[in-house]
Amino acid sequence: MNEIDFQIDSHNIGILTINRPHVHNALNWTAMQAFADAIEQAHEAAETIGRGLRALIITGAGPSFVSGGDINELQAYPTRDDGLRLATIMGNALQRLEALPCITIAAINGPARGGGAEIAVACDLRVMDEVADIGFIQVKMGISTAWGGGQRLLRAIGYSRALELLVTGRVISATDALGFRARRVPRIVGHRVPARSGEAVPESQQVNCLTPPSLATTTSKTPTSPKTLITGSTWPMSTATRSWSWAAAPAASY
Repeated sequence: MNEIDFQIDSHNIGILTINRPHVHNALNWTAMQAFADAIEQAHEAAETIGRGLRALIITGAGPSFVSGGDINELQAYPTRDDGLRLATIMGNALQRLEALPCITIAAINGPARGGGAEIAVACDLRVMDEVADIGFIQVKMGISTAWGGGQRLLRAIGYSRALELLVTGRVISATDALGFRARRVPRIVGHRVPARSGEAVPESQQVNCLTPPSLATTTSKTPTSPKTLITGSTWPMSTATRSWSWAAAPAASY
């Protein structure tokens, strides 16, 4: 399997797997570009396959989802231009992910940190393993989200709740992400599967197999929000002088 592997199953469901388990699926320059290329492949598949691509599932190989940027490589690129390059590659890739004319699901099989959390909220739906967690930990390194994750989190759970997670960098469990109806906590994830069951992807496939191919075209994929304070593109970039700080550190942050 390639480091970024894109396959289409017999149900016309695309599965994009980040396969760098030795660094908790952190993305280096090559993997980021390969991720962007895989999203373009999904667009091509949506246009050329007879019935259309029914859905795209994004997941990680091994015990992690995605831990953001690969600090081991990216720390050698400390300039503002390097940070802008990083934000542009992944920012554009996630915009293209949102623009897919099909449902997208993050099958969060393990920790999703920093940039990994941004990938997760760029998807339409999220399915989470019970032992997984998710955290926008960029603030702990003195910077903001750079791939559009702040604005997407706002749309998912509301301004106050999103701002709380962004300014504290708190890592939340699958249970907290799912939320409790009695407390009226907005949900980040819609489904939770048993711990280490390996069911995050199969559960996502089950949801998608029941979905008519035309469903995604009946709803808007790019809602807007009156709030812009927490969108990464409007926060000062001067605080981010090191490219690796746009995303989460690998194992050390777990």
